[in-house]
Amino acid sequence: MDKYEEWNSNFEWDIPEDYTIAKAVDVHAQDRGKIALYWLNDQGDKSIIPYWLLRDNANRFANALLDMGVTKGGRIMTVLPRLPEVFYTQIGAFKIGAIIVPCPEMLREKDIIYRANNCQAETIVATPDVVKQIDGVRDQTPLRNFILVGGEGNGWQSFDDVVSGASRNLEPQDVKAEDIMTINYTSGTTGDPKGVLHDHKWMYCFRKTNAVYWWDAQPDELLWATTSPGWAKWFWSPLGVAVTVGASQLIYQGRFDPPTFLSLMEEYRVNKLCATPTEYRMWAQEDLEAYDLSDMRKFLSAGEALNREVIERFKRAYHLQIYDGYGQTETSGLVCNYHGIRIKYGSMGKPMPGSGVSIVDEDGRKVETGTIGQIAVPIDHPGLMVGYWNGDQLADLAANGWYLTGDLAKMDEDGYFWFEGRADDVIKASGYRIGPFEVEDALVKHPAVMEAAVVASPHPVRGNIVKAFVVLTKKARPSEELVKELQDFVKKETAPYKYPREIEFVEELPKTISGKIRRVELRERERQRKDR
Repeated sequence: MDKYEEWNSNFEWDIPEDYTIAKAVDVHAQDRGKIALYWLNDQGDKSIIPYWLLRDNANRFANALLDMGVTKGGRIMTVLPRLPEVFYTQIGAFKIGAIIVPCPEMLREKDIIYRANNCQAETIVATPDVVKQIDGVRDQTPLRNFILVGGEGNGWQSFDDVVSGASRNLEPQDVKAEDIMTINYTSGTTGDPKGVLHDHKWMYCFRKTNAVYWWDAQPDELLWATTSPGWAKWFWSPLGVAVTVGASQLIYQGRFDPPTFLSLMEEYRVNKLCATPTEYRMWAQEDLEAYDLSDMRKFLSAGEALNREVIERFKRAYHLQIYDGYGQTETSGLVCNYHGIRIKYGSMGKPMPGSGVSIVDEDGRKVETGTIGQIAVPIDHPGLMVGYWNGDQLADLAANGWYLTGDLAKMDEDGYFWFEGRADDVIKASGYRIGPFEVEDALVKHPAVMEAAVVASPHPVRGNIVKAFVVLTKKARPSEELVKELQDFVKKETAPYKYPREIEFVEELPKTISGKIRRVELRERERQRKDR
């Protein structure tokens, strides 16, 4: 019996009914010397935060929320960069059973209106960078508590004042593993984003699987996940692994710069790193051998497939493998490469122990080895979402007892999964998940655009970029000036990272008999063009 088979044969879900990550923090805080965060920013500011201080500030924030009238089930939107206050806010909310609604910092006014109204959030925690957008639409939302981190604003309460005026001692609250903890909004493929509901046992699932089999995370290690608080990956690693295990982690608030990030790994003697394929591709262009990463024990990658050339570059420099991991906003880790199995280049790896993942057809029937189907998860998997806010519940989405991920793959004779593409049209670019509908909707609002279709176009560094095929109105004429105008227009209409980096003007778009755009044809056209 090999190591992977042993893991599977011995695996059991044993989730305590009262588990929450906030209670895990309380346990870690009993060790006064245990460090939670090594935080720094690009301005030279630094802080070292032990778990006992994380617990105390989370308790203070929890008490402040209670004083504001926030109760169990209350929704709290957070629009925050990588700051210690993110941890105080989230853990504090979890302590009283409030629900965190994480938001990317680049949200536009319409995104704030939609999310606040969709989940009926009454509290928002943000930084001065987004105050203008929020203030411009606050009367169009149910928001009533406005908390500002790192500044002052009219109609805003200072986070420091809120926390300093509250007690560090919190009365025990009745919060269970099956109470809702987060609403993570997905990228909409055919309409508005959906709010994915996760309960507190989601965090235990990361502790039980991702932390053990993928990360092999240890409490005495320093971990670094480069993700941001507005994305589901934040809950996968900074919270779901580092905090649940009780490890220390590096948090850097600053723009991505390859040499700076490599220097930080060296300076802080990081033991394990999880980053996006785009970041690895950019690091691979640096003089890796110039950085002493002898304390590094493992590299991990998530978000999209990582090309073999980059993996080999890191192996030459550091004699370490990069381990890919796969999952979704709706799940915990599903398929990964592990330190206990042989790596097959290009493969997603094998199903996570305890996941029960398989490959099925559209009716939820398992397919034969080598046959392409959808990656599917049993609906009783405890790491699966509960359902969508004000939408379908998990049982409503089941196909023959399976949750279908929408991702296509095949399994070989050794049990390895091989990714084959998406059943829908979501674009994965530089670690972001971008729904084409929103970009297309922005483009057609421009007076020069009659129709638009948006697809992924392969890119050597970013993995994919957003490309738009545009049919102009009769009076409009193609030009480089119009390309720039359309790109700027989209940046104003939606989050800037979603804008099309390439625009091609066409006479017409390929469509089905029923009039639906055949994006699959456009994607294939792009793939063939880039392969030439």
